[in-house]
Amino acid sequence: MILIIIFSLILTAFDQIIKILIDIKLNIDESINIIPNFFDITKAYNYGAAWSILNNKQFLLIGIGIVALVIIYIYFIRNKTLKKIDIIALSMLIAGILGNLIDRIRLGYVIDYLDFQIFKYDYPVFNMADTLIVVSMIILILKSIKEEKDAKNNSK
Repeated sequence: MILIIIFSLILTAFDQIIKILIDIKLNIDESINIIPNFFDITKAYNYGAAWSILNNKQFLLIGIGIVALVIIYIYFIRNKTLKKIDIIALSMLIAGILGNLIDRIRLGYVIDYLDFQIFKYDYPVFNMADTLIVVSMIILILKSIKEEKDAKNNSK
């Protein structure tokens, strides 16, 4: 449990430092081109969740974030023996949730800045916390699929 707390706090701090720097250095909707026609740093404020769903529903999104953290603790961490992959994935998930939760509580919106254009599609701007959530969920899903497959093979 202590490793999850330490890793989560380090990742959350990194997320918040990046967001503070973006907020200080750029004006809203201002971009810095990093890789032409592929990647920009663009300051955006998101008043909702992914793709701005639940726009201006900050209390609901704060509640969902808090409930998610409690569920993660109760069902995935408490009284469990965790493998390294679990510690990494759960730390990433908690940090991602905390990073956006801190923004919502402190600012009333989330600071986004990663702006990709993929095959001429301008993907919605997102942030490191969002990336941590998505990557951690992919890890946990793949781990679950592998464990299920291993259990089927062992029962044969």
